Amino acid sequence: MIGITRDVIDAGAMIEAAKRPGMGALVTFCGVVRDDDGVERIELEAYEDVAVRELETIRDEAMREFSVESVDIVHRIGSLRVGETILLVIVGAGHRKEAFAASEYIIDRLKQTVPIWKKEFGPDGEERWVPGSS
Repeated sequence: MIGITRDVIDAGAMIEAAKRPGMGALVTFCGVVRDDDGVERIELEAYEDVAVRELETIRDEAMREFSVESVDIVHRIGSLRVGETILLVIVGAGHRKEAFAASEYIIDRLKQTVPIWKKEFGPDGEERWVPGSS
């Protein structure tokens, strides 16, 4: 599954759905909203059609470059509080090394090329747009 959603991401259900008999490894990356300098919540916006196409391109690149059997990427947008899941990447492979390498590749590429923007909100109503790639 590749997608952008406003809904809560059910990591457990997605992990179960990703399992295949030939896979010896499922590597997951779950990105969550963290409390950096008093951040209480974030707003994520995306150019959704382009973001989905770019996520599909990244999946296809990872499938070609690494010996993996499946890639799922779901990115949440909208208003999220500290501790909520922003991103879930699941990579399935016969062996762990390929799955880990592909997962890292996917996350790095996503931060470079997918049109998603983040604004942080602090306790006193202060807000700031966050530059990409962290």
